[in-house]
Amino acid sequence: MVDMSDKKEALEGKLEELQEEYSGTKYNKATNKHLGILRRKIAEVKTAIIEAGKSKKGEGFFVKKMGDATVALVGFPSAGKSSLINQIARTRSKTAQYAFTTTTIIPGTMLYKDAHIQVFDMPGLIEGAHMGLGGGRAVISAMKVADLIVFVIDVNNVQQLHTLMAELKALNVRINKQRPRLSIIETDANINIVIEINKSGMSDKDVTMVLNNFGIHHAKVKIQEKIEVDDFIALVTGKIYYMRAIVALNKIDTNRNYQKVASDISSLYKIRVVPISATAGDNIPELKEEIYKALEIMTVYLKPKAGEERLMPMILEKNSDVGDAARKFHTEIIDELKCAYITGPSAKFDHQKVGAEHVLKDGDIVTFIKNK
Repeated sequence: MVDMSDKKEALEGKLEELQEEYSGTKYNKATNKHLGILRRKIAEVKTAIIEAGKSKKGEGFFVKKMGDATVALVGFPSAGKSSLINQIARTRSKTAQYAFTTTTIIPGTMLYKDAHIQVFDMPGLIEGAHMGLGGGRAVISAMKVADLIVFVIDVNNVQQLHTLMAELKALNVRINKQRPRLSIIETDANINIVIEINKSGMSDKDVTMVLNNFGIHHAKVKIQEKIEVDDFIALVTGKIYYMRAIVALNKIDTNRNYQKVASDISSLYKIRVVPISATAGDNIPELKEEIYKALEIMTVYLKPKAGEERLMPMILEKNSDVGDAARKFHTEIIDELKCAYITGPSAKFDHQKVGAEHVLKDGDIVTFIKNK
């Protein structure tokens, strides 16, 4: 059995070696890729040291996804997450005017346009969360199951958002960015690295060096767009997450300049900002609408053919078509689908007859017609 103290000591020795190599390597264009690899290895060893220093049980959070979509409220202690979840979801989360009120993940459900949106009030994060301070690594790990992050930021302390963005970046969480079009298909030992397409901005030699440093020596590679070195390394190691987010700029009732603060944040991070007051209830309906939009979902209503007025709501991804709705309703109906009748935003007129490829819009009423 491996002694955890011995393992930690060995990791600390490895960390010292890597840090010495990093500090002894001069930065220039030729060494940029190598320094990126060293940064990644240093981060991984630091993480391993933290894990080795924990007890066997450790501390973690279990999150079970439910409903039509999942939202995580993320912010510093006392930013107002508990007050906010009490406003938007069917739950009662404990609130207080001091830090660390929430020490577990509090779930709730936000009902909006007939969508059941699961909302998690996450424990507060602090600077150094990516290193495990304040249980930050466990919180961020649980947060990754969400479809959307809502950063809850105190309007009087915007530095909170800057710190959170840095903490998430340190753990390879990228906010409101698209995953680069990249494929790495490992091959047999007879084929070395073959770079079929390289639009990364790195040379083929640099791409090969990164792959080799992480144990990939035989592969076909296609990089369809420009990519930063650190992101490429994270993609190669499989440790990068791309997540959507908006900002709930809280406590606007305490700051007259909140509109300028919101504008500055939006410009800096290219992120949607909704000014709110969770305690006073200001702009809560607007925040719910922005959450719904950012999740990129829509609600359509199924209506039986026999003239019944009963409508059944169905939650779909934005830009889904009639065929997608039919598959979700019943896996076999798409094979029997003749057409559909549509009333609503996507229809040119009420009861329009359309095919399976017709793209639906939020609020459409759909009647499926099967082949006889």
